[in-house]
Order: sequence, then C-alpha cells, then structure tokens
Amino acid sequence: MVSVSVSPKPAITIVMALVLFFIFIYESKGSDEISPLFVADKNNNKVNLSVYYESLCQPCATFIIKNLYEIFNTNLISIVNLQLVPYANSHVNLTNNSISCQNGQDECILNSLESCAMNLWSDVGKYYGLIYCFEFLAIEGRSNKWQDCFDQLGLPLASILNCSRGNGTELAKKYIEETTKLHPPHSFLPWVVINNQPIAQKKY
Repeated sequence: MVSVSVSPKPAITIVMALVLFFIFIYESKGSDEISPLFVADKNNNKVNLSVYYESLCQPCATFIIKNLYEIFNTNLISIVNLQLVPYANSHVNLTNNSISCQNGQDECILNSLESCAMNLWSDVGKYYGLIYCFEFLAIEGRSNKWQDCFDQLGLPLASILNCSRGNGTELAKKYIEETTKLHPPHSFLPWVVINNQPIAQKKY
C-alpha cells in the first residue's frame, strides 16, 4: 500500500478498469483466454505497464493520482511491472547540454526529482508515494511546495537532491531517449503502453 494519505477513494476510469479487468482475467484463467495485448510476460508472469508523462502535465497528474493509485490500492501492483517515464515532451539542447521541458524549469526540477527517486529506490511503492505527492500538489497549483512531500512521507531529501544535481541530466537524457524509441510515437500525454502496445485513447 502506498504511504500517502488520500481523501476520497478516486473513481477508476472505464479504460483503466478494462485494462485491470483483463490483467485479472489473465491471472485467473491463463493466457489462452485473453487478447495478446494483455498477456503477461512469460518470464515473470507480470504485465508490463509503462506511463510516459511530464510532471506538470495536468492530465498526467490526474492519471497518476487516480488511475495508477488503484493499482496499488487493489494490490494489482503485485502482477504489474510498472515503468514511469518522465520527460516525455522534453528535449536536450545540444549547444549547452541542458534539458528543456514542456512546461518550463519548474517541470524540469520535478522531472529530475522523480527520476532520481526511481533511480535510487527499488521499492516501487516508495517512489510512487513521492511522485503521487508531487502530482497531487501540481494539480492544486502548489508544485513549488514539493519539499513538503519529503517531510510528510518521512523520506530522505538529501540523497535525491544530490542525485538531481549530479546525475540528473544523464537520467533526463535516458528517459528522453526511451521516449524517442516509442513506436508509434506518442501523440499526447499521458501515453500508456501495455506489453509494448499503446492504449490509443486520449481520455482515461
């Protein structure tokens, strides 16, 4: 369970409900009775779910704190390999090796903090909890209060800041490169991919 205090339980959307339904059916009945889109990885018996996003993208934030929350709330995370990919609409400025984010420098800061959390912590519930908190603040227009999330969750701030200031640019390049490899390319955010197949719906 994610260590974030949540007010009312968010309603799961139709598309995500169908995704989770098919995941559940696979686990219950086996891959012979399900579309290849939802067949779990044979090596680890999990479904691969990737979400490409930007930290200050409002639809992305909504998806992360509502739809993804349900995967943890129902413990479906136990059968899902979750990959979160920030910097989905960002690019590298080759002249000075800097990163430009769609919604400005504040978004680059949050993208960097989130990518460092994922890089430093192996516990998906731990880094999702932090990302949830960031995105909740983003929806409320209080993204500049991100440091409060570390206090609220009792998470170490120093190691994340050291990563962001040291390895942050390289992590950004890694995620940007991952996004460029999407086939087909993403056309909106959040871009959700299940077992290498995009869910081509703009409203989740």
